[in-house]
Amino acid sequence: MCVCKGKILFSNFLHFFTIISKIFPECLNLASEITFTMDTRIAIMAIAAVVTLAAGCAKGSSPSTPEPARTHVKPHSGEIEGVSDEHVYEHGIPVDMYSVEDGEIKEGDYFSVIMESMGVPQNTVNELIDAGRKVFDVKNIRVGNQYHAYFEPDTTGDDRLAYLVYDRDRRSVVVFSLQDTLKVYVDEKDIVTNLHYDEVTINNSLWYDTQKAGCTPLLAIKLSDIYAWTIDFFALQKGDSFKAVYETQVCEGQVTEVGKVYYASFIHAGKEYPAYYFDDGKAGGNKYWNEKGEGSRKAFLKAPLKFSRISSGFSYARRHPVTRRVQPHTGVDYAAPKGTPVVSIGDGVVQSAKYEGAGGNTVRIQHNRIHRTAYLHLSRFGKGIRPGARVAQGQVIGYVGATGRCTGPHLDFRIWENNKPVNPLKMVTPPAEPISKANMPAFEAAKARAFEMRDSLQVVSYYHKAVISPLSRN
Repeated sequence: MCVCKGKILFSNFLHFFTIISKIFPECLNLASEITFTMDTRIAIMAIAAVVTLAAGCAKGSSPSTPEPARTHVKPHSGEIEGVSDEHVYEHGIPVDMYSVEDGEIKEGDYFSVIMESMGVPQNTVNELIDAGRKVFDVKNIRVGNQYHAYFEPDTTGDDRLAYLVYDRDRRSVVVFSLQDTLKVYVDEKDIVTNLHYDEVTINNSLWYDTQKAGCTPLLAIKLSDIYAWTIDFFALQKGDSFKAVYETQVCEGQVTEVGKVYYASFIHAGKEYPAYYFDDGKAGGNKYWNEKGEGSRKAFLKAPLKFSRISSGFSYARRHPVTRRVQPHTGVDYAAPKGTPVVSIGDGVVQSAKYEGAGGNTVRIQHNRIHRTAYLHLSRFGKGIRPGARVAQGQVIGYVGATGRCTGPHLDFRIWENNKPVNPLKMVTPPAEPISKANMPAFEAAKARAFEMRDSLQVVSYYHKAVISPLSRN
């Protein structure tokens, strides 16, 4: 058996797909013209990749490896265009010219104290603060954030502070320059955009199983946002699953954000819920749509808070946990930690926000002519929540508590339709306005592109399993 040295990384899946299609057109044509299952088509393409590698080994050379697909938000060379030097630059600083000391903001650390401890005179500190007043307020430095001090040798033999770089957040830094001209500027860190395809089966919870599968937990949050109007994530069942093609923003090796989800398919209780990314140009409008072009957003959210569990369901004969009497409970109890934000499930007007005895702190909202909701046992009300106030869908109207007659912190959530209580878990709301006829061709093209991404990434996955993994073991 021929073994090529080194791992061959085909992160740029589209380039890889092109290579296969040129070398084995008959395989791909056969896979597209004959009614094969998706797994069979992908297997054919993966086998083509294996044969390609074997052919390369036989010739004594490995196929060329494309660079991984990635996007930098901005370069940080610090060099003037057209002029190069041999220094290594970070955030506009030739870092190889200085010694560096890393530190962390501790409790009681003030900017002036930190600078003075590094030998910077107080008058220089004051000038530096004034120079950067419109850029960054030094009062906003946070305990736990990192900083990096760059020193250069002084004629006296002591090191002189040349730059202080403060990690403002996971994506940007504030640079304090103590060169001839004092200045302060904000610089973005290098951001790499990666494309992923993952499949996850739910056995415990969306959050737990997403991480167990090796995905960023931010994907679980993103999916809960996309399907907030469609799937009740408190009622997920063992065996539910999802597939997703999505972008991640990576900074210094850490995923800082999940960007666009080009394609997702969530199977809940045996029913499939596909979602496709498409921007129809409307500000604040839908960005995710089902296969028919119907928007994911609806009149009401499926639940008024995130990541909790249902401690008591809708019933006309429930034994009250405090009084022990059997009585109707025409709502759903969501157990959650005290202080968990509670949001309005739809646009509406606050009818009341007050303490209501057994119900504790309660907010009541009229959404339209036939629908109204109530949120009970709140620890406190949201900012500006008072009778007559207009609220938007997703706006925080209060926080989970244990006020009134209850045994622990939870939200008792209730909905009425034409003054009749309805089960929030079973209420069906109409979809928002669908994609216009004029935009349907572009939407169909976006769907086709999403499927191409999915298929190509699946090929790469098969390739790594069939080729890279065996080679790495050898």
